[in-house]
Amino acid sequence: MWLLSLLMIIKKILSCAASIISLFIIQIIILTNSNSEESNSKYFSKDSGTLSLMYHRFNENKYPSTNIQMDIFKKQMQIIEKLNYKFYDPKLFVNEFDKIKSDKKILITIDDAFRSFYTEAWPYLKQNKIPFILFVSTEPVGKKGYMNWNEIREIDDSEFGHVGHHSHTHEYLIDMSNKEFEKDIETASKIFKDKLGYVPEIFSYPFGEYSLYMKKYISKNFKLAFGQHSGIIDLNKDRYELPRFPINEKYGELNRFESIINYMPLEYKKLNPEEKKIYDSNNPPKLSIEFFNEQKNIDKITCYSNDGGNWKKPNLTIENNILKINFENKFLPRRGRINCSLQDNGKWRWFGTQFTLGRN
Repeated sequence: MWLLSLLMIIKKILSCAASIISLFIIQIIILTNSNSEESNSKYFSKDSGTLSLMYHRFNENKYPSTNIQMDIFKKQMQIIEKLNYKFYDPKLFVNEFDKIKSDKKILITIDDAFRSFYTEAWPYLKQNKIPFILFVSTEPVGKKGYMNWNEIREIDDSEFGHVGHHSHTHEYLIDMSNKEFEKDIETASKIFKDKLGYVPEIFSYPFGEYSLYMKKYISKNFKLAFGQHSGIIDLNKDRYELPRFPINEKYGELNRFESIINYMPLEYKKLNPEEKKIYDSNNPPKLSIEFFNEQKNIDKITCYSNDGGNWKKPNLTIENNILKINFENKFLPRRGRINCSLQDNGKWRWFGTQFTLGRN
């Protein structure tokens, strides 16, 4: 009899223990989900940000829109050092993306792997131990004017050079069908795997063009992605449409460059529309940006857009910290750009965005 009673007591103890464990597990799940939602929520961070610069060719005078003279490039790097900004290692940039930066850093990016980068800029960057990302499109590799795989592997094996994914063909991917776009990316990924032993984790959209479908696909296969619209990166920026300042002969003048380097991020909660591919039916788009309540002087913001083919100030309305930009004219093919700046406690804050006109 006493044995039966003992078994009953043990059964009750085990039942209670199971209930307690179940409740404990449920609490962990709830807490985990809560923390996840909190980590994904946006907040006014006062992030000093990361300013990314985009280069293409070096000492190729025939291509002024994508070229920079090496003597000017060296002076630009010296300006960065003179202003006491540090160059950001791309691996640290990826790993620390969600961390608030107390000091702004500079991230150097090179698009297309032209051979002039290898012969002109690479020796200087290597000698001065300046880290950078080299975005490579796999189809042109080894062709006239482009680096070959041995040279790319040399960069990849170095301490300071990092290789990024820049598609296979470097065509206007936004004009492709979804299947053609995916095939292009997958083709490049297979080649990277074969030639380098891995697929790069950072992507750069050719011509800075992307649709919402493209961005969602890239977000499933890469850790970060860059466009070609100007701005400074902060932890609230979309990981898959990161801004960069294009630097070339026209926009590389030293006084202008020093101004750019001193820009700070302009943080915002939300930018609509998320779809950056537009058609004649919704051109110009209805653009709105929701800022944080903590951001002061939003009513002093200045914006410029190139709708109609000429840069001008669009009509702005601000209500409840939401900026609405009303364009006078349609954007002309291929791309429409908007840049906004705000003077805040003696600092200039900047952000930009870009729309691409779709064919289909």
